[in-house]
Amino acid sequence: MSSGGRLQKILEDVREVLPLSLYEELVESLNKAEDLSEDEKIAVVGEVIRRYVLAMVQPGEPVGVVAAQSIGEPGTQMTLRTFHYAGLMEFDVTLGLPRLIEIVDAKREPSTPIMEVYLDEEHKYSEAKAREVARRIEYTTLEKVMLSLQYTLGDREFVLKLDPEMLEDKGVTVDMVIDKLRDSGIGEVEGGEDPYTLVIAVDRKVLPEERIFDYKAYKEVEAKLRKLYLKGVKGVNRASIRIVDEKVVDGKVVREYAIVTEGSNLAEVLFMEGVDYRRTTTNNIFEIAEVLGIEAARNAIIREIMRVLEDSGLDVDIRHVMLVADVMTWNGTIRQIGRLGVTGEKPSVLARAAFEVTVKQLYDAAVSGEEESLKGVTESVVAGVPPRVGTGLIVTVLGVPRKRVGGE
Repeated sequence: MSSGGRLQKILEDVREVLPLSLYEELVESLNKAEDLSEDEKIAVVGEVIRRYVLAMVQPGEPVGVVAAQSIGEPGTQMTLRTFHYAGLMEFDVTLGLPRLIEIVDAKREPSTPIMEVYLDEEHKYSEAKAREVARRIEYTTLEKVMLSLQYTLGDREFVLKLDPEMLEDKGVTVDMVIDKLRDSGIGEVEGGEDPYTLVIAVDRKVLPEERIFDYKAYKEVEAKLRKLYLKGVKGVNRASIRIVDEKVVDGKVVREYAIVTEGSNLAEVLFMEGVDYRRTTTNNIFEIAEVLGIEAARNAIIREIMRVLEDSGLDVDIRHVMLVADVMTWNGTIRQIGRLGVTGEKPSVLARAAFEVTVKQLYDAAVSGEEESLKGVTESVVAGVPPRVGTGLIVTVLGVPRKRVGGE
């Protein structure tokens, strides 16, 4: 048989062993490897089979215990820190143990929500166009574009001075500010001594006559003016541009730009013009579950945990992390690894009691008449019986001789 025929025969046998996706990837890689001889390709197939078999889990393997050990042990060596995101000194993102705890505790809102907004073909290679998208995304209030807001007790007029540099930076015009002020119903707006000064005559409904000398009433009006919405997506407090890729094409340096936001609102940003909805993501796992579904949330849990571990220099097999993500999401919702989630929903009384609030768990179980089947590892250890993992998976049954019919 020729060497080419041998390789084909081996690949036909291998097809019964490997998963289809892995088999197709192997065949594609072998077809591209034109510089390899047939014998070398056969050696590659053998190495793939060897590694695949080594990666398989044996029956009785305590995968949960191994995963917990693999993540928990290096997790104790993590540092408690926040990190400046991608060189942007104005963004702090939680990393290390605090972020890992946020994820496994299924905290609904991360302490530092961040979005990575990728752009479509038309916008991602132009810094100016990327900045336009960033301006449309960033939630802009009047406070961000003004220099000062002055008033005098007893006078209904508020003098607003706008910052021309900030107006340009945020993509806001004076006319836009005037329109928003008039739509707010706070009062009438007139021009001041220069184009960037506005005089706001507060309406009597907003500032009643009886409160004309009330300092607290003026502070309330000031707060309303400062928080006046001008443009942008709610929840996104800041948006900055960063370079995510750089390559040389025809002798020219081509840079790809993306947007990093402080704050998150995935549902609105995905539908904005210029945004690549296929790559844009957030570190808010619950938001991903609501917008994209539980499978996307599972992938986000895996990605976020692996990012935390890798940033801390820890080498943990991704399959352990995948098991944690599966346990947290298998029922269609995101559950924490704790007494209010995965552990608290275990059917075993002793397993729940061994984790937290022991007396309450045992008391409630006794009142409701729960039964203990001793099927899990934790409850088996508590009861002093071999857990059903490893060699404990095999249960031997002693044969009892039956009495023969007729006394024989």
